[in-house]
Amino acid sequence: MLKDSEGEHGVLENAAEVIEELEKELKELYLFRNLFFDNHPIEQANEKNKLVDEKKDVLLEKFEKIDADVQIPQPLRAKFFCLKGRCYNINPLYDARAMQCLSRAVKLNPSMVDSWNELGECYWKNMNVKEARASFEGALKQERNRLSLRCLSIILRQESGARRGKEATAVIQKSVELAKEAVSQDTKDGVSWSVLGNAYLCQFFMVAQEQATLKLCMSAYKQAEQDPIAKGQPDLYYNKGIALKYDECYEEALESFDYACRLDPPWKPPKQELATLVQYLNGTNELVRTKGKIKTKKLQQMVQSIDKKMLGIYAPDVLHTFGSRRNVSLEQTRIDALQVGSNESRLLLGRVVGSIHNESAVPFTFALVDESMECVSVTVYNWADGRGAIIGDCVAIPEPTLSLHKHASPRVTYDFKSVRVNNPMQLLINGKRVGRNQFASTRVTSTYEIH
Repeated sequence: MLKDSEGEHGVLENAAEVIEELEKELKELYLFRNLFFDNHPIEQANEKNKLVDEKKDVLLEKFEKIDADVQIPQPLRAKFFCLKGRCYNINPLYDARAMQCLSRAVKLNPSMVDSWNELGECYWKNMNVKEARASFEGALKQERNRLSLRCLSIILRQESGARRGKEATAVIQKSVELAKEAVSQDTKDGVSWSVLGNAYLCQFFMVAQEQATLKLCMSAYKQAEQDPIAKGQPDLYYNKGIALKYDECYEEALESFDYACRLDPPWKPPKQELATLVQYLNGTNELVRTKGKIKTKKLQQMVQSIDKKMLGIYAPDVLHTFGSRRNVSLEQTRIDALQVGSNESRLLLGRVVGSIHNESAVPFTFALVDESMECVSVTVYNWADGRGAIIGDCVAIPEPTLSLHKHASPRVTYDFKSVRVNNPMQLLINGKRVGRNQFASTRVTSTYEIH
């Protein structure tokens, strides 16, 4: 690659060609990493970082043989340091040598977008979010580019956790806007689609729990999976699994977490989520199957003691407003008469026979039995920590949405019905409406590694 002939002061006469060749090899190195699972079986996932490192070390030798301050002409020096920094920075962990090279590149040429973005990733890996944000903003001052946009979207969502109310909402909305702009710059870039999906997921929980937003989230993840680079990144399947779990698509969530584990075996978050979900499903299935292990005679007494006064404001002669529907009267319906999906104008009334101690506390889950003696799981979102129904409580649920969950595999087997409640203030506990002080927006965290 290097020619023996050098100009005055040792400057390489073919410096431009040398840098062009290094850039080509660096591109091949990143493609090797990003498309690893297109060319290797998933069983080699444990070897991925090692194989990437081996190729990186070979290329670094070529970089190290060049004394940039002597052999590279001034106009080309910033690009050289940027490329060298990117070579160091291909590792998933922070490398101080990458920081040194990229800092020099930025100083030598402040208008080079790639240097700013790569420097931002370095700061991110070193947990320096403030400087990472400044770097990505520095890149955007030079050019609106999708990498800076999506990275800023991620940072804004991370920072939103320390904010409350309208301020947090504004930050999350901005995060969505940045991710959408990143996608618009290249609709085939799956990593940008993945970031947009994460932004929608955060918006769903922290702004408004609208099904349309969750559908946009899942649609974005589906688009991301069409990209050969994004589909090889475990964080896509981890975050998709989070969304599926909260959408109560448990079987698909299990598959997504499992695939994330296979793509990156040492990475702990998907393993933890998978184990927690399996434990939750086993516990819920057992709670519903055994009806809280309450003896039949005691259970019958609990059900028979349900007083119509427990209907409270949901008594038959009272009219209600649900969404755009007004003057709705509710008719009490047994669990065994509920249909899958929405049950408009229906009211479920039963006794709590047990609850699930979920590590994440979301959702609060309890089992309900009514006069049919059938048992159903009830998942309540946005219920403040320390709140919830206890055994013996009489719970009224207006217009319950029923789902069936059934799955059998060596990992977990379950078969139960569930009713989802997004707003606990719709419930009546022992004839009284759940107070506003018991409502708390669900906060969901997602993990994203900048690539």
